[in-house]
Amino acid sequence: MAWRLPPLAVLLLLGVTVAPLSSAVRPVSDAHRSAAAELFAAFPDGSLGDLETTYEAVSTFKILGVQKDKILDGKACKLASDTLSSSSSSAKDLFHAVRISGVLGCSIDAGVYDDVASRLKAVIKDTNSLLEFYYSVGGLLSLKEQGHSVVLSDADNTFHAIKALSQSDGRWRYDTNSAESSTFAAGIALEALARVVSLSDAEVDPSMIGVVKNDIVKLFGTIKTYDDGTFYFDEKNVDATEYKGPITTSASVVRGVTSFANVVSGKFNIPGEKILGLGKFFLGIGLPGSAKDCFNQIESLSLLENNRQVTIFLDIFEDCAPHIYFNAYLFSAICRVFVPLILSLPSKVLSLTSKDQLKVEVTTVFGSAAPPLRVNLVQILGSDSKVITTDKELQFDLDNNVHYLDIAPLKIDVGKYSLVFEISLQDPEHETVYTTGGRNTETVVVTGLISVDKAEIGIAENDAGTLESVEKLDLLKDTKISLSANHLQKLRLSFQLATPHGRTFKPHQVFLKLKHESGVEHLFVVPGSARQFKIVLDFLGLVEKFYYLSGRYDLELSVGDASMENSFLRALGYLELDLPEPSEKAPRPPAQAVDPLAKFAPQKEISHIFRVPEKRPPKEVSLAFTGLTLLPFIGFLIGLMRLGVNLKNFPSLPGPAAFASLFHAGIGAVLLLYVLFWVKVSVLVANIIALAKHLLMFILLLEQLDLFTTLKYLGFLSVFLVFVGHRALSYLSSTSMKQKTA
Repeated sequence: MAWRLPPLAVLLLLGVTVAPLSSAVRPVSDAHRSAAAELFAAFPDGSLGDLETTYEAVSTFKILGVQKDKILDGKACKLASDTLSSSSSSAKDLFHAVRISGVLGCSIDAGVYDDVASRLKAVIKDTNSLLEFYYSVGGLLSLKEQGHSVVLSDADNTFHAIKALSQSDGRWRYDTNSAESSTFAAGIALEALARVVSLSDAEVDPSMIGVVKNDIVKLFGTIKTYDDGTFYFDEKNVDATEYKGPITTSASVVRGVTSFANVVSGKFNIPGEKILGLGKFFLGIGLPGSAKDCFNQIESLSLLENNRQVTIFLDIFEDCAPHIYFNAYLFSAICRVFVPLILSLPSKVLSLTSKDQLKVEVTTVFGSAAPPLRVNLVQILGSDSKVITTDKELQFDLDNNVHYLDIAPLKIDVGKYSLVFEISLQDPEHETVYTTGGRNTETVVVTGLISVDKAEIGIAENDAGTLESVEKLDLLKDTKISLSANHLQKLRLSFQLATPHGRTFKPHQVFLKLKHESGVEHLFVVPGSARQFKIVLDFLGLVEKFYYLSGRYDLELSVGDASMENSFLRALGYLELDLPEPSEKAPRPPAQAVDPLAKFAPQKEISHIFRVPEKRPPKEVSLAFTGLTLLPFIGFLIGLMRLGVNLKNFPSLPGPAAFASLFHAGIGAVLLLYVLFWVKVSVLVANIIALAKHLLMFILLLEQLDLFTTLKYLGFLSVFLVFVGHRALSYLSSTSMKQKTA
């Protein structure tokens, strides 16, 4: 009796030895884990979205080993539990809920699982839709994988019902009413068939298994490819509402093929480079931009990474290269599905100056270490189509898991090269386990310091062509030259560039820029021939291009290339150019671009002069006149001091004394207000602030005194003076009357 063959055990048997040139990409890294954590971020309520998105999130986190908050797991389990307990849940919802429970190990009552199994089996009996089959058998298999007893008693009829939707080209229809076939539907059909086989309590018709294998071969016949050896699946003649895109479609096929290979025996006649190309396609996505693409990428790469299984067989040694182990309990053969090995370069820029080594990594798609192997550099293709044939084996650094080679003995110069590597497994038995894609091509850029020699600039006469003035330049240092020319002369600039190996170097960018003082710029490409770069600007033929603008032109030379470590943008100096006057029909210089942020820049201060100041006398005359106006006041003070102050009639009682004091204080306030108004308070304020800081607020109120403000304050003081003065004078009048009557 023959046992079933393990998953994809000989899926790539014919494709190991023949593979096209292909380029490698980097394996899954921590960047993918960070991207997954960001794309599947929880909502404010702690959930991860609907059932499908939640499953994709928890499954992706599990594959990548991303640790999430336990609260998120609790939310996901509650969502799954509520869905499984609801009698109105569809087969699709039950399918995703059971899978969430399986990934997270949610605690679900066995009775709930029994009810779910019954409902899914009922759907299988009554449907002819591929998607309904897919969700129902998928949910039942997930229940079985969680330890629940599930058997599909009518597996043969279910298998035939799904197979009836297949087409001659390996694609599938979604139901009997669908006119067009779909590659995406083929993937989910193969996955559904694999689940039917797993749930069956008896062997499924072997002839139907063989037919499905042929369908898989036909399906891979429709695969598409890029020039770099990347393979992918896409839809053909599908309605826009059913179009899934290359990532989703390729992921569906990978899931379907690997699932079907897990449950059947025999060979799959699929070339190995196609499976390797699928791995490169998913890695070539880099960091996905959506949660759906992230899930499809990571799950597909995980299936390609883990296409291996240890099984017990007695008669399949012709299908798998056996590793036989004998002991008292076990006689087994280990068969592994071919695992794609990815060649990648940690750095694609090599410096001759730093004497960098060429380093190569060979790993699985998830970055796991490859088995013992050899990496040979067999060919170097230069950008000039020159082919260097070599056979250099790279040394292996066991500590860093990289293969390395010194590039100095290769005598390669700066530039862009395509390196062709050949990978060979050291253990011949591994050739039935891994696929390397044969030859792999990687593009590298070799950089170095470029020498700049014989740089000269000068002005030549238009007719004779002889240089009138020549100046040597050191283009690797700051240079300041000053030249002058008219429209009958020419500007000449020449220099040489050489690689570290002394060969002629032609950079991607060599420009000479002339910028007029008005801002108008002119850019010229400096042509190169042989070993020299030379440009001649004939100003007679450029007067219209220069818009007849005479004046100062700043000279700037830029030389740059990806392989030139000392690329430069150098200001050479300036040129005073004298051009003829423009005619009426001469072209006008273009309007210069205005900085959009210029309107927010500080504006010029605006100074207003309302009238021209009148002519005034000298400062000395003004001061003398001011002194004369103060003489009467000084005489008044002297008279007061001579006569003395008479306080005999000042009230002695507290009440009248208070009103009299306030009256005198009010008069003093009026006088102070007059002083503040006339001297504009500028000097007086500083003195008062220094002597009495508690009057600061009051002084600030008076700083901007004008006529109207002064009258307003004077009005308040007048009311106050009338009140307190009336009371004080009334007391004095009554006192005087009493003295007279006495």
